[in-house]
Amino acid sequence: MAKFFYRLFIHLYPFAIRLLSPFNEKAQLWIKGRKNILQNIRQSIDPASKIIWMHCSSLGEFEQGRTVVEQLKILYPNYKILITFFSPSGYEVRKNYPLADYVFYLPMDSAKNAATFFDIVNPSLVIYVKYEFWHYYLAEAKKRKIPLLLLSAAFRKEQPFFQWYGGFHRNMLGSFTHFFVQTKQAEILLQSIGYTNVTVSGDTRFDRVIEMANEAKRNEKVASFCGTHPVVVAGSTWTEDDKELDHFANTKINVRFIIAPHNIGKDRLQECLRLYKNSVLYSSLSQNTFPEGKNTVIIDNIGMLGSLYSYATVCYVGGGFGGDGVHNVLEAAVYGKPVVYGPEFEKYIEAAELHKSGGGISVTNALDLEKILEKLLTQDDEYLQKCKASKDYVLGKQGATNSIIAYIQEKRLLTT
Repeated sequence: MAKFFYRLFIHLYPFAIRLLSPFNEKAQLWIKGRKNILQNIRQSIDPASKIIWMHCSSLGEFEQGRTVVEQLKILYPNYKILITFFSPSGYEVRKNYPLADYVFYLPMDSAKNAATFFDIVNPSLVIYVKYEFWHYYLAEAKKRKIPLLLLSAAFRKEQPFFQWYGGFHRNMLGSFTHFFVQTKQAEILLQSIGYTNVTVSGDTRFDRVIEMANEAKRNEKVASFCGTHPVVVAGSTWTEDDKELDHFANTKINVRFIIAPHNIGKDRLQECLRLYKNSVLYSSLSQNTFPEGKNTVIIDNIGMLGSLYSYATVCYVGGGFGGDGVHNVLEAAVYGKPVVYGPEFEKYIEAAELHKSGGGISVTNALDLEKILEKLLTQDDEYLQKCKASKDYVLGKQGATNSIIAYIQEKRLLTT
């Protein structure tokens, strides 16, 4: 029965996307990117190449897997790197990623598409990041006896794998050669359904954010805007986040605010400009001047956020007041800054652990948020303690990439 509903889903999903496409830019990109996709892949890939294939749902998963494929590129230069995405949010940002030899959308899952894809690509190693369990692709890898790894996996007891009705989903897990999970709890869950091919490696995102922080370059426009003022950087905000934060930003003229919305569509940017009364778009700034009376910059591009947190006195990470849950707190915490977020964070491992460590602070409403920001911006001893807690938390979790690479080398999954 579960397989029937899965097959129904993969047939109806593209139809639903087409219905949505006249009104949704991401849906349009999803359809456009998959037009003649298998033909395009066949024309691009040299059949003589040896290929490592990494699949990611979206941009966040790509950043998790990135440190692994970059290490593999160095260690095994005779292999080509293929990266696929399910979502336009990942593909459109990383389609020109220089260390990948090929970047494509993943063709929709089906027995025919999966068999054709593997015939064309014939990967030597397949890497899936965190989740994305596409039945036919997984089954094809197992059928062809191709090593298949799941990196930075996060399992919860509420998932179908661990329910009485979850036989179809449990069988999909049987395609994986090895699981690299984030937590001991995830290992225990997998063991409870018979899977012992598990390593608790942690999350490769810690390695990636440390790498990003080390590579961050100075932004003269942002540095000039911040000057010597205290700075609040709010990243990946949704409307609900901005409505909690806007009053504080509109009244604290001597504080600088950098707002990076999760969605940078035209309507969303205009909404931010309305909510933040003293704001201006980043793209309109000149190098060394800032409009008089403005204390807020709205970031209207993708890719800057990770480095922007370095300018913060206090960081705020969006999604915890709605949206799709708290976004990546690690990009902020790596700089040793207190990280504030909304109440919906318990399901997100890093946000929950950062909160427990003392570097993360959850707020429940606008008054609570303003009280916390007022306190943190004084930069007192408690502030310094939270800075240290954030930094120590991130640095203490590094090393997942090395664990995965060591496994690949030990098992000789690739040849030099």
